[in-house]
Amino acid sequence: MPHSQQHPGHQTSLPGWEGHAKGSTAYGRIIAGLAFAGVATFAQLYSTQAVLPILASDLHVTAAEAALTISLATVGLAVTVIPWSFLADRIGRVKAMMWGISVATVLGLLVPLSTSFAMLLGLRLLEGMALGGIPAIAIAYLNEEVTKAHAAVAAGSYVAGTTLGGLAGRLVAGPAGELWGWRAAALAVSVLATLAAVAFLVLVPRARGFTAAKAPGLRGAARTLDGHLRNVRLLALYIQAFLMMGGFVAVYNYLGFRLSGEPFGLPTTVISLIFLAYLSGTFSSRWAAGLTMRFGRRNVLLAGLALSTAGLALTLTPSLVLILAGLVIFTGGFFAAHSIGAGWTGAIASTGRAQAASLYNLAYYLGSSLIGWAGGLLFQSYGWNALAAAVMILACLTAVTVAVVHPKAAGTAAA
Repeated sequence: MPHSQQHPGHQTSLPGWEGHAKGSTAYGRIIAGLAFAGVATFAQLYSTQAVLPILASDLHVTAAEAALTISLATVGLAVTVIPWSFLADRIGRVKAMMWGISVATVLGLLVPLSTSFAMLLGLRLLEGMALGGIPAIAIAYLNEEVTKAHAAVAAGSYVAGTTLGGLAGRLVAGPAGELWGWRAAALAVSVLATLAAVAFLVLVPRARGFTAAKAPGLRGAARTLDGHLRNVRLLALYIQAFLMMGGFVAVYNYLGFRLSGEPFGLPTTVISLIFLAYLSGTFSSRWAAGLTMRFGRRNVLLAGLALSTAGLALTLTPSLVLILAGLVIFTGGFFAAHSIGAGWTGAIASTGRAQAASLYNLAYYLGSSLIGWAGGLLFQSYGWNALAAAVMILACLTAVTVAVVHPKAAGTAAA
């Protein structure tokens, strides 16, 4: 999923340092290394999502309780995004990312050994907290190490790594879970993430554009965050991140339960293939960015929300083909809207862009945690149609908020 942000205390670069040019060996190593970091992070973050029905029946917990294995990991990431970014300003981007990815990998390898549901949830929370060090720092590192002309392209490569990481984790977990149970699925994903983490550690070159920043102090940080929260246009984007990411995770958390039950009765391996719909998001997020030049951010964002709502409407039908087509449309629309929102925060914030983007990530992952879990209560009580309708209402609320707060003139690409 996209995570674009610069960070508090972020210094532009060292005097005379222009950044690695596209085509150089170091540039290639940065791109490949961060792509592997994206794989390691997002494979682990959502590692249990493809096997939630298996996990629920094995541990004798409800759908909503099983989804806490996702929610607590994303809560852990949400609450540590801002602290990690401050730490990276002091000790360096690469060192902070190395710490985060190494600790997360060790915790991920312990997850299959959980002796109780409570222990599993505790490990997932800690794993998410360690993973907060990657999305919080990767883009800031890119901006310091790559020439300005190619920074956006490099960031796009990192984002592609995050979507492919999330996809790879789920596609590995599904078949492994069906054959050997959820513990084997968790282990398989952890091994994949470990290999990706090692590749990152080997590939990523020493930072040359970083200068340690003086900590701004709690009062200075609080003042900047408060300023962003008083900006109505930024607030609208944070609301969008919270509501839409929440709805998105709820759909993916519980669609597997619907498809494994009657009348579909699909096996876990087949259900894990629904995550291939993510590829529509990989495409749409880049496509949407190009369309903003012609139609403006506001219009493209609203179109993305309309697409995701239309896609969800198709999942209300009893036809498996229409449900899957709807999921592809919903996913493409969501990622189009999300990529615009994430990028827009940096354009609206004239100062403290780092914190502006960190707050977007915070809202994004809190939505994932809270709505992603609460959707299960709705699904258990009233079924899939109630959950899908609720997410469609959230999309409409988001669209109204965006349309009212961002006047048409503000939706131009320059805004």
